[in-house]
Amino acid sequence: MKLLLQIFTWWNHQTIGTRFFTWRHGKRVGSDEFGNVYYEGPLSSYGLQRRWVVYNGYAEASAIPPGWHGWMHHRTNTPPSREDYKPREWQKPHRANATGTANAYRPKGSLAAGGERPRVTGDYDAWTPRG
Repeated sequence: MKLLLQIFTWWNHQTIGTRFFTWRHGKRVGSDEFGNVYYEGPLSSYGLQRRWVVYNGYAEASAIPPGWHGWMHHRTNTPPSREDYKPREWQKPHRANATGTANAYRPKGSLAAGGERPRVTGDYDAWTPRG
């Protein structure tokens, strides 16, 4: 079953191509508290070290913690696994992306939330075509 998922889905863990590339070129750098595993490999065409993540489950970019996010985007060359990384006090813990679920944000007046949209203030005039 896992093989079929890797062949036919890109959003579930990793594809066969990613598995093969990781096996050939990937050097494991570390993992995070969610079970995601981080790799680096050969230089990209931009001259930067290739960095990628194999997600533990569905590929959800918001599931990368702040320290690993900085490393993935070349903001730092030291991954959190090689230092004593502590999140800043203003960094919030991870929350799953709620889009498409019952917990998604629905502003007052939207079709999903119901109710009345707040009246527009005087700083906005709706566009109307000239006839």
